[in-house]
Amino acid sequence: MAKYSLEPVKVPKVSTKFRTIKTRLPVPESLKIFSILSASEPVSMMGQPPVVWDKATGFQVYDKWGNKWIDWSSGVLITNAGHGRKRIIKGLKKVLDQKLLATYVFVHEKRAELTKMLQDLSPDPGNYQVFILCTGSEAVENCIKLAKTYALKKHGPHKKYMVSFENAFHGRTMGSQLAGGMAGLKTWLIDEGGTFIQVPFPDGYKNEDTSFGLFHSSLENRGIKPADIAGVLTETYQGVGPDFFPVEYAQKLEAFCREHDIVTIYDEVQSGFGRTGKMFAYEHYGVKPDLIACGKGISSSLPISAVIGRKDIMGLYAPGSMTSTHSASPLPVVSAIENLKIIEKEKLVKHSRKLGDVLKSGLEKIKAKYPDVLGCVQSKGLVAGIQVVKKGTKEPDAETAVLGK
Repeated sequence: MAKYSLEPVKVPKVSTKFRTIKTRLPVPESLKIFSILSASEPVSMMGQPPVVWDKATGFQVYDKWGNKWIDWSSGVLITNAGHGRKRIIKGLKKVLDQKLLATYVFVHEKRAELTKMLQDLSPDPGNYQVFILCTGSEAVENCIKLAKTYALKKHGPHKKYMVSFENAFHGRTMGSQLAGGMAGLKTWLIDEGGTFIQVPFPDGYKNEDTSFGLFHSSLENRGIKPADIAGVLTETYQGVGPDFFPVEYAQKLEAFCREHDIVTIYDEVQSGFGRTGKMFAYEHYGVKPDLIACGKGISSSLPISAVIGRKDIMGLYAPGSMTSTHSASPLPVVSAIENLKIIEKEKLVKHSRKLGDVLKSGLEKIKAKYPDVLGCVQSKGLVAGIQVVKKGTKEPDAETAVLGK
């Protein structure tokens, strides 16, 4: 993670339609805020450039000293409909006026509206249900729990393995990191996760073998039989790339899971709600997941997530035994409802698909300009990336990617 200096430096002034820089950076007046944070919170929270956000609209963020930036992060894949949308703010103000800020799992009207909206977006609305949560990691945890519960109750304790992919990121809680494929994130886990297995992801560049035979052989080499697998969990595209499944591989994986009654889980936390030019990225593959983990772009604002899944799996727990304190809390629920309405009304999924063609073309031109260090372009819709590599190899080059040297 980059470490940024807090010594203000003089930088060129900028005054364009989308960017304004008036001060030294970091802004000298902001240093007191960073000093307080340094003393009161862990250093893990200080990995971003030293900018103090004051407001955000559209794709721009502002500080209180007159500077304005383009938010290339989209709030880290949250603001699919943009920052500060008036429709979302209006809906939130209405809830505030109702003085309904927390409901635990007691029913409020908007909860029914949102679950129905998400159910209608599922692969088969008549046979899928929705469980609303708070974070993407929480949604992934519940998918793992449901898949393992289904396997245990229907087949017995031998059907226990959760298969996921190398280089995958599924969150920062214990279960989501056990399922993740990044060894560096698991160093705190001692003697945990014996039933969590990772296999190579068929990205076609870092791993040239895109055959489904690699999936089979990876499991056979570990002595794992299909009958003993409870679930297969995958990011719909791997965020480290982005890397997408070959369509044929995804379809063979689905057929394999159907044959052996293995729960298929697609993690759409990053990819859902139009970002790839489809409402959900799994639609690119022509598959039908059993469980779908959603988050981030579901609201373009407040923290909320969801699991969308087959009724027979979602219904495994009795009333009151699969809940969360802030499940379907009124404010996040309304933010999600209004966000989904914006996405539909403004045809943002179609817009993402259209602009994706422009983005891919531009990135291909950049790659052609620096072929020695830019290895490949991967994109769908407005998800795209260039693999930066050490000259003459396929080895990732983080320093060049971050610092541009």
